[in-house]
Amino acid sequence: MPARLEQRLTDVQAALAGDLTKVETALRGAAREGPSPGVDAARHLVENGGKRVRPLALLLSAACFGPITDAARELAVVVELVHSATLLHDDVIDDGDERRGAETARRVWGNAVSVLGGDLLLVHALERTSRAAPAVLPSLIETLRRLVDGEIVQLRGRTSLDASEATYERVLRDKTASLFGFATRTGALIAGAPADAQEKMEQFGERLGVAFQLVDDLLDYASPDTGKTPLADLREGKLTLPLVLAAARSPELLEPLARIHAGDLSPVEHVSRAVIESGVCDVVRERAAKTTASALDALRALAPGPARTLLEGVAQELAARAA
Repeated sequence: MPARLEQRLTDVQAALAGDLTKVETALRGAAREGPSPGVDAARHLVENGGKRVRPLALLLSAACFGPITDAARELAVVVELVHSATLLHDDVIDDGDERRGAETARRVWGNAVSVLGGDLLLVHALERTSRAAPAVLPSLIETLRRLVDGEIVQLRGRTSLDASEATYERVLRDKTASLFGFATRTGALIAGAPADAQEKMEQFGERLGVAFQLVDDLLDYASPDTGKTPLADLREGKLTLPLVLAAARSPELLEPLARIHAGDLSPVEHVSRAVIESGVCDVVRERAAKTTASALDALRALAPGPARTLLEGVAQELAARAA
């Protein structure tokens, strides 16, 4: 993780230390609930850490409108349970071998156990929401639908080699941005924010999620010290925005891309060089910066305060990973 982002997250964690400790304890407790071996996969992922950006966003969103309550903390657990479930499922779909510097659950226990571990976490998320804030359930279910839709569209795009920007945008908004938007809107809602403020918080979260993914796409072509394995997305056949834009400029890339999708990884370095030399990474970097600015515009429509300032800082540093 870049040093500035790590420091920013450390500052936020210090400001929310008591709340985050309770969230982390509840999260790890939830990951231990259920029968083996499914619970083993859930625990393996959750206890291996992570930035916990989504719970942070939810708690800070709530803090923009009042004290952080037990319900807000419980929903912060929910949003990370959902995120963790999607990672367990993604690693199966992508044949992923490593996550957060460790073997994936599917490598340790197999695909079936990893899927069941993700299912367990989703059940825990729904149960906790129904107890803590049943009014949030419709929004959570809609977010889950969008997450599944985004994954299906992404999978369909791989099998048909659909490298269109429209397909990419839909996957981006459903698979990544939707959960960020849920986190920030739910934080505002549970704190009693008015409807227009909830809408602004959702806009902030969704735009932040878009920028977050654009930066993540760029890191596929960056050095290992970013914390992400270089070319991991390319090797897994994921159509990231740099790849989509490069293929639009040079359609001849579709042939080696088809070979990668078929399991032949020999063209990976060639395609990577072509993407970098095409100049599209600068285009994506600029788009990420503009999207971050748009997210901050939505956030700054709200009253200033310490929590809003912390949210602004996190958004800026997440975007700065690609600088």
